[in-house]
Amino acid sequence: MKTALKVTLGLVAALALIAPASAQTYKPEYKISTVVGAPFPWGLMAERWATIVKDKSGGKINMKVYPGASLVGGDQTKEFTAMRQGVIDMAVGSTINWSPQVAELNLFSLPFLMPDHKAIDAITQGPAGKKIFEIIGSKDVVPLAWGENGFREISNSKRDVKKPEDLKGLKIRVVGSPLYNETFTALGANPTQMSWADAQPALSTGAVDGQENPLTIFTVAKLHTVGQKHVTLWGYVADPLIFAVSKPVWDTFSPADQQILREAAVDAAKYGVEIARKGITAADPSVLKEIEGLGVTITRLTPEEQKAFQAATKPVYDKWKARIGADLVTQAEKSVAAR
Repeated sequence: MKTALKVTLGLVAALALIAPASAQTYKPEYKISTVVGAPFPWGLMAERWATIVKDKSGGKINMKVYPGASLVGGDQTKEFTAMRQGVIDMAVGSTINWSPQVAELNLFSLPFLMPDHKAIDAITQGPAGKKIFEIIGSKDVVPLAWGENGFREISNSKRDVKKPEDLKGLKIRVVGSPLYNETFTALGANPTQMSWADAQPALSTGAVDGQENPLTIFTVAKLHTVGQKHVTLWGYVADPLIFAVSKPVWDTFSPADQQILREAAVDAAKYGVEIARKGITAADPSVLKEIEGLGVTITRLTPEEQKAFQAATKPVYDKWKARIGADLVTQAEKSVAAR
């Protein structure tokens, strides 16, 4: 009997050691926060991430997209903080919306830093992008991949914008960032900060005259129906997106699951970049033609006209370069120049 008892106790002890290593507890659902959902490219890439992860995990990791920044009461600038606290499991987040908590992300909002898509890639895939991921990783958020929301072009209901003077007095909806306020103030406009959920009604009623967003937002949201009849292609800033997981949540996954999440994010990000750029390039201007077909005038700036906007915003650029970190911005500038 003593021998049998020893054997039994030994087996219990062995099972106790084995169980924690083999058991994996999953939530019934992991929440992904986004500002906009499908059919916007932003939402589509988040859904693609969830689909790939569910498939590769054999249905063990179920992720659901919550658009409209609904997990933070619609205040998109609180998303990063909620992730740090583990309130939000995952996000495909905007560099603009996270910049209040991660000052270095203001890099992408420096006016006219990135003249083309190759410049965006040179920064996100280069030393500056790597450094930014290290900074985010030190704040209890695990960044996995760079997606894209696209260049932010300006539209309004009043007139064509070809020079800074054309913006004088126009009420322009901007995101909740002081850098955007200062940029549009320097151009003579009247910037008004509000969430995207509030922006469309404000455009409809004329409470604001215009807005700045990627053209994919313009087409899907049908902004031509709320008076936006004048679009200027100036590519003054771009908005890379970041696939990320809250570190408290990340730490609950096994290394194998973490690899699934990371690889799926990379795949979904590539898909997102592709659809964000579709139809707005010289090789494929289909979206631009679609917008013009809606009775919207598209203004394409000459190099000289664009330089006038750059000159008007240079004091803002220089001021924020120091705030963001001169070394980081210089590195980004070098990557752009070498592209």
